[in-house]
Amino acid sequence: MNKVLALMLCSAFAIAAVPASATENKQNTKMADCQAQATAKKLESKDRQNYVNECLKATPATPAKSSNKMAECNAKTKGMTKEDADKARSACMKG
Repeated sequence: MNKVLALMLCSAFAIAAVPASATENKQNTKMADCQAQATAKKLESKDRQNYVNECLKATPATPAKSSNKMAECNAKTKGMTKEDADKARSACMKG
């Protein structure tokens, strides 16, 4: 019984630790990108620090085009049979 309980606790901690490391990895990647941009701009001391801080605060642009594209393709296929609509929607999304 104690072995089963210990195994369940270890599993729970392992599962909880996975998302944290993935988030940390994204942050490390973003930090490296911001540092590289600051180096490319030849920024130093306070200017560099301010640039990197602003870069880290910035959020990436959302891919709004893809959702608009889907809505556009759905509108084009309105009134078609399911089979025809599926083919037309597929072609629309590729093009």
